[in-house]
Amino acid sequence: MDLAKSQEKILQRLKTRGEQSVKILSNQLDMTTMGGRQHLAELENKGFVTQTREEKQTRGRPVHLWRLTQTGHQRFPDGYPQLTLELLDVIRSDLGEDSMNQLIDTRNDQIKQHYLQELQAAGEDIQGRIKRLAELRSEEGYMAEVRLLPDGWLLIENHCPIRAAAEKCQHLCRAELNCFSELFTESATVERVDHLFAGARRCAYKISPHRDD
Repeated sequence: MDLAKSQEKILQRLKTRGEQSVKILSNQLDMTTMGGRQHLAELENKGFVTQTREEKQTRGRPVHLWRLTQTGHQRFPDGYPQLTLELLDVIRSDLGEDSMNQLIDTRNDQIKQHYLQELQAAGEDIQGRIKRLAELRSEEGYMAEVRLLPDGWLLIENHCPIRAAAEKCQHLCRAELNCFSELFTESATVERVDHLFAGARRCAYKISPHRDD
């Protein structure tokens, strides 16, 4: 379904920033509040967004927030979910859970080697390497970004292109965390602080540099 450019921007913003009010969305996207309301109403009619809880204000009336629906999330491409699910079922039933996990680990090792080459080419600076990792993940559909923290960095993945498969096989999530940890094992500690399947709207990893004793 074709959407107006402004409506695509609204969906992108809700995907990467979570629930937003009409006023905040309009300000961020340089449109009038009335225009923002009209676009959101059209997106709601098409099933892409919905109003959620009211956010209480110190003054005035509560503000309604907008978020993506499941249909809205599906607007962002996943990597052949049905085929992946069918393959996982076949592997699990024919070879067993352990064999399936071993295949995932083998694939994870191949991905890690690719990342290592790219990160080494980015130089010795850890922040540069983290930004390069975010670029690689974005190329794979994860809509990744990096935010600077007082004690490290936050690697955020706003979309999960393998969500359907990961929901069926949580070892994919464990393999991802292990991959990131091994990429920075000599320079930083990596921990998952947000997890899609723990109720968060995205996955996020805190990368904390090792302290010199």
